[in-house]
Amino acid sequence: MAGYQVDADFDLCESNAVCMGIAPEVFEVRDDGYLYILRENPPEELMSRVHEAVAACPKRALSVTPLPD
Repeated sequence: MAGYQVDADFDLCESNAVCMGIAPEVFEVRDDGYLYILRENPPEELMSRVHEAVAACPKRALSVTPLPD
């Protein structure tokens, strides 16, 4: 696999920081109250935690898309 991309639907996102608690290297809710994706294409070693964060999102606002080879 060539990698993957992390996306957020900011219309759905409540910035509740569940994802940040699981994968702070990838997700951050800042003082302005908004979610930021710090690494849209995180390294393979973070994949399991990114998938865990996506699954734990209460609003289902996060997704992971494989990149083409």
